[in-house]
Amino acid sequence: MPQNYVPIFIFVAIVAILLPLTLLLAKLVRPENPSKTKLMPYECGIDPVDSARGRYTVRYYIIAILFVVFDVETIFLFPWAVKFKAFGLFGLIEMLIFLGILIVGYIWIWKKGALEWV
Repeated sequence: MPQNYVPIFIFVAIVAILLPLTLLLAKLVRPENPSKTKLMPYECGIDPVDSARGRYTVRYYIIAILFVVFDVETIFLFPWAVKFKAFGLFGLIEMLIFLGILIVGYIWIWKKGALEWV
C-alpha cells in the first residue's frame, strides 16, 4: 500500500528542495535598493492621490455580481451545444426556457437601471 504513494513523496521532496533553493537564488541575484519611489503603489502611470482604503459604491458590487451570475449561467450553454444532437427536441425546449429566463432577467435589471454607470 505505501508503495502507491512513492511518486507523491518524491514530488513533495522535489518541491521541498526546489522551492527554498529558487527563493534563495532569486534573493542572491536581484538588486536590493528600495527607495520611496519604488515602494509607492503604481496605478496605471498615475500617482495615487487618495488612500487605498477608499469606499466603493454599491453599484460597483451590483455590476460585479450581475456579471458573475450571467457569466456562470452562460457557461452552461457550452456543454449543451456539444451534446445538442443527443438531447434532441427536449434539450432544445429546455435550453429555450433557460435562455428565456436569462433574457427576462437581463431586461429586468436593464429597466431597473442596474447597468448604468452614473
